[in-house]
Amino acid sequence: MAGKSNLVAPLTRIWSAFWKEGPAHLAQAGRGVVATIDGWLLDSKHAMYGIAVARMIFAAAALGLLLTNFNTRHYTYGSGAAWSGQLEEANGSFAGNPLFEVFFSIARNDAAVTVYFLMLIVLAAALLVGYRARLILPAFLVLWIGLIETPYFGGDQGDNALRIALFLMLFTDHSARWSFDARRRGRSANSTGTIPAKLWRGTRILPAGLTNLWHNLALVALACQVFMIYVSGALFKAGGEPWQNGTAIYGPLHTMRFGPWPELSELITTFGWVVALGSIGSVMLQVCFPGALLFRWTRIPVLFAMISFHAGIALLMGLPWFSLAMVGIDAIFIRDITWERMANWFKRSARANEEAPPAPAPVPDELVDTGERETERVSVGV
Repeated sequence: MAGKSNLVAPLTRIWSAFWKEGPAHLAQAGRGVVATIDGWLLDSKHAMYGIAVARMIFAAAALGLLLTNFNTRHYTYGSGAAWSGQLEEANGSFAGNPLFEVFFSIARNDAAVTVYFLMLIVLAAALLVGYRARLILPAFLVLWIGLIETPYFGGDQGDNALRIALFLMLFTDHSARWSFDARRRGRSANSTGTIPAKLWRGTRILPAGLTNLWHNLALVALACQVFMIYVSGALFKAGGEPWQNGTAIYGPLHTMRFGPWPELSELITTFGWVVALGSIGSVMLQVCFPGALLFRWTRIPVLFAMISFHAGIALLMGLPWFSLAMVGIDAIFIRDITWERMANWFKRSARANEEAPPAPAPVPDELVDTGERETERVSVGV
């Protein structure tokens, strides 16, 4: 009984202390968490370079799709696509919305389709370099959705990912770095005027706290979007027998539609361990992606692996624009300091090349021959 009382007394004191001070400690910890989240959302904008890189990659993906399909635009999107029935009735996700049915209304007119394509190419190029990007992006997004949602057989999941990412990017300060808008904003940061004038110059209109909140929440939404794509894709794959036994990528690589380089696909699938690593490794990489971003020592290798994964899809399966769209979202997970270091490295390399002394002029052959003859004369004592 004495031993029991000796055990109960300390436990009673611990419980009493926890009952008195525990709620206060928990409340303090909760206030600290809320303050941290509040500061992260409102104090400043994050991933400024990452979202700028995402803007450029998204624009490059859209530009690449437009240019590679320009010669077949009438067959894929215009009057030549009447065989598919897509010109009889709009059947996309945005059917019935007049804002996104501009292209559907002109799809039978080949000249109008060409003009539409050229407009999108110009807007994508402007978005790529960040010229009036806050005005360009909404117009580009509306026209882009109208084009992509019209063809029934001409899209893939990369179009959906790019459309969602572009919409979320509307709420970010995507042209604050590496753009013409950034230079213009630096020259007119303290200028005043009407709201349209500020919007045209690219200066801030809304309070800083509100713009910071929208920007950071959009980043969170982009991150959640890519997490859902990767993890849901991994869980779906894990239920299939080809992914479990490590042979899943063999079939797509040998399918004519997804095999632009048959010789390269044949070479890679010759090695069974490469097929198994690509099949099982892709599932593990996707399902572990969100958690691996929490720590720097796991974030760096997983980002390299994911970019390599998309590069392999682009090269071996002929889906470059889907891969670019996903890599663009992954760019926001790279720290701003890393982007700045890479930019400074390129600047130093370019400056070193400019300051390097010019190479000496080549010596004419006749002078070389004369010098060699004089050397020979001296050597024989002439």
